[in-house]
Amino acid sequence: MKVVQVLPALELGGVERGTLEVAEGLVKAGHESIVVSAGGRLVNALEAAGSQHVQWDLGRKSLRTFLQVRPFRRWLEQQQPDIVHVRSRMPAWIVWLAWRGMNPETRPRFITTLHGMHSVNRYSAIMGKGERVIAVSETAKRYLLDNFPEVDPAKVTVIHRGIDPDEFPRGYRPPDSWLETFYTDNPQARDKFLICFPGRITRWKGHLDLVEVIGRLKAQLPNVHVLVIGSDPKGKFLAEVKAAIEAQSLVEHFTFLGTRSDMKELYAISDVMLSLTSTTAEAFGRTVVECLSIGTPVVGYAYGAVEETLSALYADGLVDTGNVEGVVEKIVTLASSTEQRKPDENNFLLNNMIRKTLAVYERFSS
Repeated sequence: MKVVQVLPALELGGVERGTLEVAEGLVKAGHESIVVSAGGRLVNALEAAGSQHVQWDLGRKSLRTFLQVRPFRRWLEQQQPDIVHVRSRMPAWIVWLAWRGMNPETRPRFITTLHGMHSVNRYSAIMGKGERVIAVSETAKRYLLDNFPEVDPAKVTVIHRGIDPDEFPRGYRPPDSWLETFYTDNPQARDKFLICFPGRITRWKGHLDLVEVIGRLKAQLPNVHVLVIGSDPKGKFLAEVKAAIEAQSLVEHFTFLGTRSDMKELYAISDVMLSLTSTTAEAFGRTVVECLSIGTPVVGYAYGAVEETLSALYADGLVDTGNVEGVVEKIVTLASSTEQRKPDENNFLLNNMIRKTLAVYERFSS
């Protein structure tokens, strides 16, 4: 079986990681794997795992990108893959237009994966046009069917994203060398009750709610300290968050770490992780599952797929969306008790995700 996956680029992110994971699974199962993207820092890892990368920018949001429809159609006709699988809206439009013009008897099967809760419009509707549609959670499936009634529910399959439990092992403790380096670089975090808050610094991730939580929490838990992990992709919101922190005299309670590659260690040293998304819902929420896999509790709003994963793994961490005081109460309880229920063993596993995805490919291409 020959599978082509198409996405905008191979930089960091959940879509990119899922693409690499499926590509590696294909190769290990003896299939041919090709990934089409504009390139990026993950290309070397992709090729080292046995896949072929074809550099082709189909993700640029420009009318000029539609000039690639015919060249891509010719390329598909030459390659003759069994499956073409798209994971992002702009490439999906190009691939769908190219695929639609091919001979229905010989063209590949067209699969889409819905990774995010996009704005509801004609542009986003492309993610429901796959002959088979994979949704990364029940939440993503409900979003698709509720907002795009033309999508046939029978063609939608839920395949939860998954993590490797060996990468985030239960009870992990960072090496002493890492701990010493981290606390030397961040002495303000030593011997504190640490809250992990990962995610891009955007309005919808809940950073302003986080500031309100710490403002109410500091009187009951004066040694609380937040590790904010992530960057501001558009350079617009970070200043607003920092201004809110300064306005409540909370600067000493926050450390901004930027984008990190040592999430396993950061989860492990934290006493709790927060997930406070309340507007644009998470389609899966990988960081929640990673953190729970290590055994660190997560407190999160019951919204989107965070509700789905917390309900399955650590229902004690659920709080009504927007209930800042409820978050504070949960944290205080965690800080004051050694009897709290630990997160259940993770069942959102990478092997399950790969196995189910390959089963869709094989069943659909036969």
